[in-house]
Amino acid sequence: MLLLSIFLAVVLLNTAYFILFSKFSFSSSPEIKSREPFPVSLIICAKNEADNLRENIPLWLDQDHPDFEIILINDSSTDDTKKVIEQAAETHERIHTVNIENNEAFWSNKKYSLTLGIKRAFNKRLLFTDADCKPASNQWLRLMTADLDDQKQLVLGYGAYQSQPGLLNALIRFETVMSAVQYFSYAKAGMPYMGVGRNLAYTSQLFYDNSGFMSHMSVPSGDDDLFVNEVATKENTSCCYHEDAFTYSIAKRSFKEWFRQKRRHITTAKYYKPRHRILLAGYYLSNLLFWLLGILCFFFVDWKIPLAVIIFRFLLQYLFIGNALKLLKEKKLLPYLPFLELFLVFFQLTIFISNKVVKPKRWK
Repeated sequence: MLLLSIFLAVVLLNTAYFILFSKFSFSSSPEIKSREPFPVSLIICAKNEADNLRENIPLWLDQDHPDFEIILINDSSTDDTKKVIEQAAETHERIHTVNIENNEAFWSNKKYSLTLGIKRAFNKRLLFTDADCKPASNQWLRLMTADLDDQKQLVLGYGAYQSQPGLLNALIRFETVMSAVQYFSYAKAGMPYMGVGRNLAYTSQLFYDNSGFMSHMSVPSGDDDLFVNEVATKENTSCCYHEDAFTYSIAKRSFKEWFRQKRRHITTAKYYKPRHRILLAGYYLSNLLFWLLGILCFFFVDWKIPLAVIIFRFLLQYLFIGNALKLLKEKKLLPYLPFLELFLVFFQLTIFISNKVVKPKRWK
């Protein structure tokens, strides 16, 4: 009975998290604000991204916004990135450039390059994305920056991955959705803890008032989530998840590449504020224990009881996470929820163990 009691407690903890996630999953998509937009600086840091820049610069220039500039940063690239950026700047007056030379590489991470880009920006409202990210529409820039004012100085957006055939693509999209469900839900509950650099906006005042990335400059990753974790509050943070405000990237094409990427990303979590680490760890452990204890209960408890509990928990998952999938335009993943969660739980466990053994490499 002790095993069953622990299993029930784990499912109750899971249920509490699902209720927390309902703050996002049962919310409505934000409406487009009609007020006159303020000037914005769009900042993109590119390292060996010549092909993506050729494809995406026209999409960024095509944004329906009356007053914006684009800051393109060449971060010590070895391909034609610098050439592509300079040619674009010669052709379009909206585009301005920052070039990071190889002799500045000792600064070692993306944060230094972004800092120079922010200093180069003329406008106080800043929008960030990556060189491989396509805006979902020409309303993206307007929507992502509409809330920025003296009170709301930080806007969390959603950076999706393009849907492609195959198991790996489905897993990557599901992991991306679950990350978004958590950071949007916590923000709506007054506890913002992270954002993604593929789609993030904030004011230069917020950046300078908090000394930029200085408190975590030595950490290879975290120009997005560590900055948000440090500066975001209930009062200064807003969420934008209108489908026209998404960005879309092409997902990794091999498990090896994805595994390497996630190893690097997860290293920043240990620098989060203690309450965020506890809450995030609680959700992960409740998922891990649900699967482990659920299997054990079938061997040591009358199978009908754990089966009923498991069905109850899956129904809650389909209700709460399923709504989030629909909100983020990933409803095709809905039939595979249990399998995707099972894989993700043990995939994350593998990453955690791997990072304990060998430190991951730096950004590109």
